[in-house]
Amino acid sequence: MIPKELFRKIRRIEIRTKGLVNNVFGGEYHSAFKGRGIEFSEVRPYQIGDDIRTIDWNVSARTGEGYVKIFEEEREQTLMLIVDVSGSGEFGSRSKFKREIAAEISSVIGFSAIQNNDKVGLLLVSDRVELFVPPKKGRKHVLRLLRELFAHESQSRGTDLSVALNHVLHVLKRRSIVLVISDFFDSGFIKPLRVVARRHDAIAVHLLDPREQELPSMGLVDLTDAETGETVVIDTTDRRTRRTFAMHAGARQAEIAQLFRRIRMDYVPIRTEEGYVEPLMRFFRKRNRLPR
Repeated sequence: MIPKELFRKIRRIEIRTKGLVNNVFGGEYHSAFKGRGIEFSEVRPYQIGDDIRTIDWNVSARTGEGYVKIFEEEREQTLMLIVDVSGSGEFGSRSKFKREIAAEISSVIGFSAIQNNDKVGLLLVSDRVELFVPPKKGRKHVLRLLRELFAHESQSRGTDLSVALNHVLHVLKRRSIVLVISDFFDSGFIKPLRVVARRHDAIAVHLLDPREQELPSMGLVDLTDAETGETVVIDTTDRRTRRTFAMHAGARQAEIAQLFRRIRMDYVPIRTEEGYVEPLMRFFRKRNRLPR
């Protein structure tokens, strides 16, 4: 039995994202993620101007008239959502935690996928595979994924994205869409990530909170690592401290962006205070302009 509060939250997310899917993302998703190729649909009588390479010689010989083969895009695909549920996802300096934003992004992309008759799967990761839900179709299935995202209590606060990436490489036998949603406070995942990007259509959604990018002047502050529990005290009135903090945060983001460029993997940075709609739309529009 789903708790009433959780049910209401999922229902609100469904209603909010349904509007976005119907009016904004649905068509963009279809254009951005093409099918695996083309498949035979039917034959029809030959018409002047048809490519002779499409002539179905067997049917033409049998009927005594010229027939050509008609092909359609093989639309059905699999979308695998990899969502980081480590301790740092429980941080948010605005109205929502990063994990809540990750759930909303998963919702809007998931409903866009089922609108296009695609399958959707979910993998929750900390420093282990916390939960794996095999890909299926349908609204009820996406609602189940949302329930898992909001209700799941992580067994660990650490991060090891490589275990999720290796798991996906094991379970996905055909080329799929792999969406990784994380703040990427991790290292050692480059090798499996490169393999995933080579075998699948992979996209990284990087969640960034402003308080992880720069510090306000607030006097002495205890900073606690959400994953290790380690705490340090810093003086935020010191300009050099704030400048050094911002410099390291900026360098880290630039390094991550460069990593995805190097392995030719799509990269979507999303700042929690700005929302996810515009960054995702920019990604879709840019992707639809590129030749594939």
